[in-house]
Amino acid sequence: MERALSGSVDSRASLHTVSSINAAQLSARLESYESGEKKSISDVRRTFCLFVTFDLLFITLLWIIELNVDGGIEKQLSKEVLYYDYHSSFFDIFVLAVFRFTLLILAYAVCKLRHWWAIAITTAVTSAFLIVKVIISKLLTQGAFGYLLPIMSFVLAWIETWFLDFKVLPQETEDENRFQSVPDASERAVLIQPGPLSDGQFYSPPESVADSDEETEEKQDHEKPVL
Repeated sequence: MERALSGSVDSRASLHTVSSINAAQLSARLESYESGEKKSISDVRRTFCLFVTFDLLFITLLWIIELNVDGGIEKQLSKEVLYYDYHSSFFDIFVLAVFRFTLLILAYAVCKLRHWWAIAITTAVTSAFLIVKVIISKLLTQGAFGYLLPIMSFVLAWIETWFLDFKVLPQETEDENRFQSVPDASERAVLIQPGPLSDGQFYSPPESVADSDEETEEKQDHEKPVL
């Protein structure tokens, strides 16, 4: 009886320990998700905004290099900005990069938008403008930058679209669903935790009459004198 009692106590203690560990793990996960939820912007969205900034800086750098190639930056800047010509100027590609940066940062960093309509607008405008410009203008006759600036602007716009649609939005949706599931699991863990042990939980069945009769007979046999 004592062995059964100790085994029951050990099993109840182990169950209580496991439940306590599970509850502690769930509490830690809940705190981590709450801290992540309190962040102003998620890590993957911050990476997207950094890439959008890189897009603007990279196109600006290429345009400045192009201005320095032919006759100095002041002369070329006056020619491409003040005397803008759609067929030969790269200034509109720079303005297109500024447009992408402004709209995407406002939509996904300031307003924290969770939809693809803003990136769809920037990508569609960029693609349509560059295709028409390459067909109508004379950029391809102006050396390497006539190829490089339109191609890089087109590629960066589509990389931004892919990154937002396949990385940012799905990752944030998954994190949000996981965060919402943690409180439910924590509540279930609290409900299944064992309560305090009581004497009534340990019950040992009474000894049967047959067992007591057999023990009495064995004692009488041992007490008989040996002849």
